[in-house]
Amino acid sequence: MAAIYSGIPLKLKCPQTPWEDKLKLARFAWISTQCLLPNKEQVLLDWCTHALTGWYNQKVVFSQNVLEGLWFYLDDLLHSTKLHSLVKQGKTITLRLNMAQLLLERLQEFICAHTKSPVGLSTVLSVCQGLLSSPVLSSVFITKYELMVDLLAKLCSVACHKLQQPVLTEPTMAEAAYQENVTTESLQTLHSNLDSSQIEMIIESSSDQLELEAKKSPKSKGNRSANLFDVLLQVLSCYLSVQRQQANSNRVFTMVINHLIQTLVVLRHLLTSGDCATVHTQLDLHQQLCKDIRVKIDTVLQLALFPPEHLNSYKEELLPGKEDSGKRGAGGAKGPLKPVIAIISKLDAQGYCQPSLHYPVKSITLSLLFKFFLESYRKGRGDGEEAHRMLCFYFFTRLALALDVAVDGHCLTSAKADQSVSVTRGQKPPPNLFSPENWCLALLTVESLLSQALSADIYNVAADRIRHEEVQLNFYRALGKMLLNQAQPSIPAWYRCLKVLLTLNHLILEPSLDQLLSSVWINSECMDSRVQRARQLVVCSLFQTYTRLRQLPRLFSELLSVICEPSLDHNRPPLLSDSISASLRTCLLDTPPSQGLEVCTLVLESIKGSILPELVREEMEMEIDGGTHGIGMANELQHREDASLKLFSLCQLLQVVLFSLKTLDHTSSLPIIRQSKCLMEEVQHVVKDLLHLLKNENKTVKTNTNSVPKTPRKGKKKVNLKESESVSESKIGAPWEHKTQEAALLLQYTWVEVDTLFSTHCSKYLPLDSAQTTANKTECCAPSLTNIDNIISGEIFPEHLQASCSPMSSLLLKHLALQQMKKVFLDTPSLLEPTSAAVLSRATKFILAESKFRTSPDREQVWDGQIGSVNAGTYLVSHWYLITSNLPLITPYMNGDDVDFLAGSIVSSVLNMQSGGGKHSLSGLTVSGISSQLLQSPVFAELPSLFSATVRFLTQKIIGVLKAAHVPKVCPLRFQFTETGVGKKSFERDTSQLLNIVDKTTIVEDILTSLKTSEVAVLLSDTQREEIINFVQILTQLNQDGINSEDLSEIFLLLFFTLTSTSSQSDQTAADPPGSGSDVVFLVKLIRILNRLLEGRNFHSVLKHIHGGTLLQAAMSSLLRRSNNVRHQTKCSPDWLDLIKAVQTFISCSVQLIIVRNSSVRLNLDQFGTYLTSKEVTSGQVVAQRSEAVSGKADVGASISSVHLLLASLTTFSQTMSSNLGRSKPMDQTLRQMLIRMTASLGPAVEWILKAQTLSQTGIQPPSILGQAFVVEVVTVMLQCELSTLSVEEENNQKNPKLTHMGLYQSFCQQILKEISSAQRPMDFLLSSLHFLSIFYKAVKKVEGENKQGEETKGGKEIDELYMQMVQRVHRLLTVSWLSSNNVCELEPAVEELLQRLVEKSTTDQFNLMLLTINKHLASGPLVTGNYREVLSAVVLIKLLSCCQLPEPCSKALWLFIPQILSAMVFLMRWSSQDVSLTLPFTIPTVMSMTTLLRQGEGLIANPHHVILAIGGLHFVPLDRLTPSVYQSAFLSVHEALFAIIQCHPQVMLKAAPSFLNVFHRLLTSIMQEGRQRGDGNTGPESDVYLECSRLIERMYSHITTTAESFTTLSAFMVAHYVTELQKVTLRPDIKMHLTEGIYRILDLCMERDIKFLTAGLHMGVREVFNELYSSYTHYHKAQRQGEDKYTV
Repeated sequence: MAAIYSGIPLKLKCPQTPWEDKLKLARFAWISTQCLLPNKEQVLLDWCTHALTGWYNQKVVFSQNVLEGLWFYLDDLLHSTKLHSLVKQGKTITLRLNMAQLLLERLQEFICAHTKSPVGLSTVLSVCQGLLSSPVLSSVFITKYELMVDLLAKLCSVACHKLQQPVLTEPTMAEAAYQENVTTESLQTLHSNLDSSQIEMIIESSSDQLELEAKKSPKSKGNRSANLFDVLLQVLSCYLSVQRQQANSNRVFTMVINHLIQTLVVLRHLLTSGDCATVHTQLDLHQQLCKDIRVKIDTVLQLALFPPEHLNSYKEELLPGKEDSGKRGAGGAKGPLKPVIAIISKLDAQGYCQPSLHYPVKSITLSLLFKFFLESYRKGRGDGEEAHRMLCFYFFTRLALALDVAVDGHCLTSAKADQSVSVTRGQKPPPNLFSPENWCLALLTVESLLSQALSADIYNVAADRIRHEEVQLNFYRALGKMLLNQAQPSIPAWYRCLKVLLTLNHLILEPSLDQLLSSVWINSECMDSRVQRARQLVVCSLFQTYTRLRQLPRLFSELLSVICEPSLDHNRPPLLSDSISASLRTCLLDTPPSQGLEVCTLVLESIKGSILPELVREEMEMEIDGGTHGIGMANELQHREDASLKLFSLCQLLQVVLFSLKTLDHTSSLPIIRQSKCLMEEVQHVVKDLLHLLKNENKTVKTNTNSVPKTPRKGKKKVNLKESESVSESKIGAPWEHKTQEAALLLQYTWVEVDTLFSTHCSKYLPLDSAQTTANKTECCAPSLTNIDNIISGEIFPEHLQASCSPMSSLLLKHLALQQMKKVFLDTPSLLEPTSAAVLSRATKFILAESKFRTSPDREQVWDGQIGSVNAGTYLVSHWYLITSNLPLITPYMNGDDVDFLAGSIVSSVLNMQSGGGKHSLSGLTVSGISSQLLQSPVFAELPSLFSATVRFLTQKIIGVLKAAHVPKVCPLRFQFTETGVGKKSFERDTSQLLNIVDKTTIVEDILTSLKTSEVAVLLSDTQREEIINFVQILTQLNQDGINSEDLSEIFLLLFFTLTSTSSQSDQTAADPPGSGSDVVFLVKLIRILNRLLEGRNFHSVLKHIHGGTLLQAAMSSLLRRSNNVRHQTKCSPDWLDLIKAVQTFISCSVQLIIVRNSSVRLNLDQFGTYLTSKEVTSGQVVAQRSEAVSGKADVGASISSVHLLLASLTTFSQTMSSNLGRSKPMDQTLRQMLIRMTASLGPAVEWILKAQTLSQTGIQPPSILGQAFVVEVVTVMLQCELSTLSVEEENNQKNPKLTHMGLYQSFCQQILKEISSAQRPMDFLLSSLHFLSIFYKAVKKVEGENKQGEETKGGKEIDELYMQMVQRVHRLLTVSWLSSNNVCELEPAVEELLQRLVEKSTTDQFNLMLLTINKHLASGPLVTGNYREVLSAVVLIKLLSCCQLPEPCSKALWLFIPQILSAMVFLMRWSSQDVSLTLPFTIPTVMSMTTLLRQGEGLIANPHHVILAIGGLHFVPLDRLTPSVYQSAFLSVHEALFAIIQCHPQVMLKAAPSFLNVFHRLLTSIMQEGRQRGDGNTGPESDVYLECSRLIERMYSHITTTAESFTTLSAFMVAHYVTELQKVTLRPDIKMHLTEGIYRILDLCMERDIKFLTAGLHMGVREVFNELYSSYTHYHKAQRQGEDKYTV
């Protein structure tokens, strides 16, 4: 055989052999196992690489196809599994060194745009991937660091090229065609060059090898191309390992700086930028791959640029006094000469990326470099820490200077020109660095640098001032000055930069505080939402900073000076937004009262010193001019308007400050009271000055208007125009007058409210009105009443301002009137004045008066709650808020028309919201939102007149809908709707009389008529039903207990009439109504509101008009009639099931009310029971026959719907009566007789339903809408009713009482036992089935107990069989796979109830049999086979069994058996802990079951060893590497087990304390590991899990201290364990707080000798942690505890 292949090596070396044949022979030689060549793999690799290098060196010539074939062949060799297996076996295979250079040259071809490579990029990348995948083959690169750097640089350049040019050419067709035909062509060539016999042997021997090699190859022929970025990640990983192995850090730094840094940062930017997202998708570059590449790039840069060896180099360059030290001595540090200059010069250089990318790449990289620098060089110990801080600061300054922005008035680019060492001449100048885009980037970078500096704590204010001549402060000040001088208020990052500077040190920006306030707050005009949020954060930060410094007056002094400065051409934005006002209020609460009053004084002084003189001066100038000169008039008006705007801003600011101060009280000091009194007097003087100014202005305008002289005819037209403007302004007032009026009103309202508040809470404060009262004793009425009259009449302002009152002035006048009303209420003499009631009524009408400021009804306005934002659009909301928030004050003084109008407004606004016209606003107040909240508030029910008016308005609205509806001629209405003035202004009716809206007698007659005739009285359209639903939803929001008897009777009877006597028009006209679904929804909502009204405390008044039995009968009759018209689908609809539940609730509430009321109980119940049990209704067959008689075809859906409703009614009726047994003997007799009748009716109905379900299962009838759970519930209630009747038979001494339908119950029980676990069932069926089994077993035991004679043996066997059958079926149910853990928890109460029924009268033999059945399944065998549910079922059953009330013999048997159960559970936990996937479904439930056994075994588990055994089982619960939800469950289960032990078995703790602490310390260690600081992962729901666990640890520490006698000797070891674990991690502050509070309680147990022991025995690092802990304990906790003990008896 060797002779056959002996020609192949010779032909490969022969120059005469064509290259095509050589390539085919080489491929065949590689894949053939019969070609035995010495060192074949190395020979073929050498031949291929030699051929490729020869072609590229132009030493050999062959075609393009051969070149591609050689590359493919080399790729196949490098990816061959055969080659890799040989390398793993230790065979030496190497590549030539020129192969690395060959690959680098090919990559260079793809970088250069002017060259075109004859080979595809994917092929070269695939070769690189195959080469680097083997450590042996990759040695061609990794043995020479320069080659690895070159490879990484070229691959990064190719990646950048691809990312910037998304449209790429596809691979040549030759790459795909070559591989498909290579084998066939190879065999054809061999056929031409070899003998025929040789060819046959080659084909026979190699055909199988070709297929096998193709299968083994990891690279399929159709997927040859390698992903560029996958290869790049592989190269980065290889390079990183090579870089770490380099001993010379200077060499690495130089290579990275010269060859890699520029390409790496550009690539990182392109991978991060969102602009390249589409390119990433086209290149199949997923997010995780981008992240991995970025992480590798960051690691390369950090390790290369900032190694520990270069720390001294950075110090010599950056720190002052070392940068010009010359050459290093022999002992000097080795490193690059000036690393910072080298890095920045590379980033400043031009040409390594597109011009548009240069500044973004540079700015982002600078922030990244600072992050790396801090991570590498920030940490230092002792005295070196301060040096490291300064080093980081100087590096920060260099990076900030590299951003090319101007600081200290000069551009930093020129400042660092002297430091630049590698700036190439002839380079093009950089683009415009101060474009908006570059400004945004520069500010983002400055923000990032400042934030990192703040987080790293490199600025120590004291050290900088004492030892460094405030170098940091000066630089930050220069930076802040640059930011303010070159303000960019449209960029959010600009605000954030200022905020960080303020956080670093307030002194940085304090010299320019006025400029800061002007740029950031007062004159900031950008209204973008992001800018507004950033701006508000800066302002709030200013307030908080100066509040902490106790320098808030200093801040306000600068603020007021900025406000009083001449404004710019544009109007200033609103001074106080919602968030700024809230922050100011919070800060003022933390400010000393004296400083708050000082701030108010400053504002008043600004008003008096800057604003008022300007207004008065301009007024005097106009008086001097006399109005004769038009020149300068416009400027003077503009100045006045500007001054009035400033005045209003200052008054608004003063209002917020005064309302936010702490009020005076009886504990206030006299100086504060005097200062407050002086302040209030000053405010009063300012108000008087403003009012005097406005009144004098009115006189001046009149005088100037009358004294206008005659003008020549030539200028007559122009002067007449000015005269008309002057006259119009004199009539309606100038804009500045309106603004001044608003300011005066706001200031007066503020003064009145604050003065009243001070006088109310502080007896030492004398209100200013008291002096006026004393001086004017001869006045006929109180000052407050006089003030109210003045406000209402408008005498406080000139006439020309009264007619044109602005929205804000109108609102403030109403506020003033309301405040004066409050003063009257507080002053008893004023309230007793004869005219007080009339004045208060006029004031109420003034407050309620409608305004001319109305908005469009289609768009509801939103108000932010700020008085400064009230305008024509938001006035309606602010006015409505004023009214609704003061209803308890003004409602007693409203007349009937006002109350009715207010009720109509409330309902109309809520209806507007329901119809979509208004929506709840999360960011502000709306009229509809205010009204909706008012209806739901408890205060509304305390306003009886308004509450009643609202109910009556709703009643009137419903009547209006019914009046507009169609009334059939066959059934005319007897009652007529009376017209009233509800919701309208009717001044003619007597408001003292309440007219009834409806005649309740006639409406009851109509209900009874509909009941007798089964005809409807009103037909409602869909729109009308929707209107009624809207009214019902509003009524649902009201408190039903607040409705008085009369209103409740009217609204209930009206809604009940709607239920019983109305129908849908579509139901009467269409044979198959499409809207039946909406009809059901209408019924559901209608019955739910009736149920709600039924629960009202005044509902007894309704029963005076209609009997309860009639009520139930009418409702049932109407519903049965409607159910025949409703067409349901074959399956249950949710709306229909909701209707059934609502009807059941209605029947239950009505019957309960009848029984509790105890009036004509037998009559009412007998009436409804007789109706339900009547043959024509009960028989489902009769209903079907009716339908069949009408339509000629039986309507099964209609009959089933009726029977469903009927059965639900019968069941609820019977269940309610059964639950009321035991009230009294006469009542019980009546109820039992009714139950016997109901049982007799339920039997045939249930049998009919079961027969219908059987037919539906066989396919004879369509499926029933009745669910299995419903049928089971009906049979259960039927069984309960029969059990109740057995007591009656016992009282009558009847022998052998039996259940009438015992056969039905037995067959039903067997069917349930058969089906309960056979297939997946709904949860409601399972719960109802378990409940039925409980009741059935109780019935069987009861009947069997009464019939002991004759059949004792036979009956006992049947009960025993039923007993074990139920136990086995329940066990099997809990093992099914379709029950989740939550489903099992939901079933546990029902299973416990069944077990309780089984064991309450169980014999010892039965109980022992149950225990043996459960114990049989407590084995680890099923766990090993993966069937953990079988074991879990037994665990759950034993837990529930321990909670049952057992007979004495059974209880003894159980607790004698429990130790064996505990041992089995511990063994099971040990097994399950080996599989983490079983933690949640098995281990945790087992721990919880064991906890239940420990709780129930309090005083019953006598041996302490069994409790200690249970503690040992807790060691096996996994607590590591769990998801937060699973961890929380595991943690909680172990904690609850420990808590059960320490609470229920305290006597065991003396022996079990060490084991207990071992488990507890597992919990402590795990929460310390999970609760350590994780950067951004410290927030969110997962974070709350660990916080809750830390609270449980604190709780357990407190429980341990309650059993101090068990842990006194171990307290020192607990503290030692805590500090040892604490020393290993850095905890989150919130978690550490709880753990610290817990360990403080253990330190309370420690004696002095324990503290000495800990101080001496702990290691150095742990000892420092303990000393810090003990110091805080002594300072905070111990001192507080001793103070509490001092006052403890």
